[in-house]
Amino acid sequence: MPGLVVFGRRWAIGSDDFVLPGAFELFVRLVWWIGILVLYTVHKGQFNCPGGGLLHSYLLGLLILLASIICALSALVYISMQGTISNPGPRKSLPKILYTRLLLYFPEFVWAVVGAVWVSDNSVQCEKTVINGVIGTVIASWIIIVFTILGVVIVFDPLGGKKTFYLPDGVSRNLESSQSGQLLYNVKSSATRVWEKRIRLLCCCIVQDDDHRVAFTSIAELFRNYFSDTDLVPSDIAAGLILLHQEQDKMENCPKEPEEVLCHSPSSLVSDDLDVELENAAHYMLFAAAAYGWPYYVYTNPYTALCKLNGDCCRNRPTDSEITGSDRYNFHFGSILKITGLQYRDFIHISFHNKIYEIPFFVALDHKKEAIVVAVRGTLSFEDILTDLSADCEDLTLEEVLENGFVHKGITQAANYIYRKLINDGILNQAFTIAPEYKLVIVGHSLGGGTASILAIMLRNSFPTLRCYAFSPPGGLLSKSLADYTKHFIVSVIVGKDLVARLSMPNMEDLKRRIVRIVANCNRPKYQILLRGCWYEVFGGDPDDFPTELDGRNQEALTQPLLAEESLMVHRSPSYNALEEESHLNSPPQYPHLYLPGRIIHIVEECSSRRLCSSDIKYTARWSNETVFSSILISPKMITDHMPDVVLKALNSLSQEHGSCLSC
Repeated sequence: MPGLVVFGRRWAIGSDDFVLPGAFELFVRLVWWIGILVLYTVHKGQFNCPGGGLLHSYLLGLLILLASIICALSALVYISMQGTISNPGPRKSLPKILYTRLLLYFPEFVWAVVGAVWVSDNSVQCEKTVINGVIGTVIASWIIIVFTILGVVIVFDPLGGKKTFYLPDGVSRNLESSQSGQLLYNVKSSATRVWEKRIRLLCCCIVQDDDHRVAFTSIAELFRNYFSDTDLVPSDIAAGLILLHQEQDKMENCPKEPEEVLCHSPSSLVSDDLDVELENAAHYMLFAAAAYGWPYYVYTNPYTALCKLNGDCCRNRPTDSEITGSDRYNFHFGSILKITGLQYRDFIHISFHNKIYEIPFFVALDHKKEAIVVAVRGTLSFEDILTDLSADCEDLTLEEVLENGFVHKGITQAANYIYRKLINDGILNQAFTIAPEYKLVIVGHSLGGGTASILAIMLRNSFPTLRCYAFSPPGGLLSKSLADYTKHFIVSVIVGKDLVARLSMPNMEDLKRRIVRIVANCNRPKYQILLRGCWYEVFGGDPDDFPTELDGRNQEALTQPLLAEESLMVHRSPSYNALEEESHLNSPPQYPHLYLPGRIIHIVEECSSRRLCSSDIKYTARWSNETVFSSILISPKMITDHMPDVVLKALNSLSQEHGSCLSC
């Protein structure tokens, strides 16, 4: 629902967000009040000790204060339980109750100070039980006060005083007016500065230069554009994701149409091609995983990795001229040796240098496949995250091949950096001098997969036999023309419901639209959605059938937004409009559609289990197309399916299964 407005500003919390925290505090206050009541009743006639008079007044006042707080909390929780996310009408009296509850913090603060003074008074000589009870009361009071202050800081919206400028329709409809235009510009500038400060705070531990400052501003504008056109609080988004997940599971449980099943049954020729590519992918995924260095090796071998690295890594090391960047104690290179099984003499160049738009990679000779392998590391640092989030589009023109291709800006700059190193520094010339008959293969996972794909496009003219294997690359990478061009030499491997493979600005806008729609039209209170959703995610069961305003409406009516949905949209961003059919008659979208590179192998669990802990998983693989990944799927495995160890496990499972079938 729209953010709660109190004290003349908007806050990042809804009027229906006080149910769960309020109920928890109510339980604590009730137990506290009962404990103080028992303490007061048991020691009622024993306040004749020095300081006992003050103690008697303190306990009596505390009982009255706690009773008042319990009444206010009960009313707050009850009112917050009323209505739905998009129908805050039954909760219109909540701000008044909230003001009352906040006013009670002042006497509670005074009582906490009085209790602390009384406890610290050495002249008090009452029973130890009473003193310990007062000490517990004082500690509990201060803990609640501190957590309340922390909660206020968390839900504070720096733009709360200016967010209301987005709300009036007159501002957007009268942009010809210099006054309204200046007002809107000031609000947008303030929002960009707020996001930029947040990003700087998150990246405070890294050295910042001009490239970082440009990236901060670009990413801040990206976040501002994405979040400025909705009036949702974080709990609304959580409820929307829960509803989408359950709706998605209900759709998956429905029986498929016969035509849909037949379309996924490949011919024997395609199947043979798939088996070959799966075997190659399983082999080269080792190189892509090895590029992560010691973090991946320790993650996959938590009990023995450090001992093995300490014992072996310092004995095998190429000359210093072949390594750039920091590798303290040689852990990175030792891990690469362990994972790939290569010898130190097989490495042509290793770079651990890491800055924004400059990511680590290594070049090695793979004698098993007779290939020169360029392996690019995926996201592992704040600099890599900034490269990922620099999601503006950039032109990539290939002379005599393709014109006007769009690519992801940050990943393209990372590919340009590696391209310059490989060509200008003569690294590839050195490799082909040693092994002139070998082919060139470029691999990478996640950010490394996207960088490897664009690097392969850049090197394609010079190395026509080049092959590229991109494991779990970002979805918003290449324009349609470039994606089609890469089908001849790039293979992308996606596992399950991988989030990153579906990440693009149009897909994010589509997810936002779906969240707004399903949240606005659900007729259940938010606390019920969250509680039932948590139970469903942890313990499973059948998806809940939440009633919505969409029930009973015909298909034509479903294409029209409801009033509740429109109330959660402050204004429509250009990219949001791009999702509507009528947008083609207006202005072009701000973010064009970008796709995965090359041919796509989609690996899914044969008997898919929604639960995170599942043993003896079997996988199936099939050729897929980019349209399958045009929507973000909500699942507990949307993150784990992206992890390199999961991708490697799936590929090894399929490769071993194919090998056993051949032996039979």
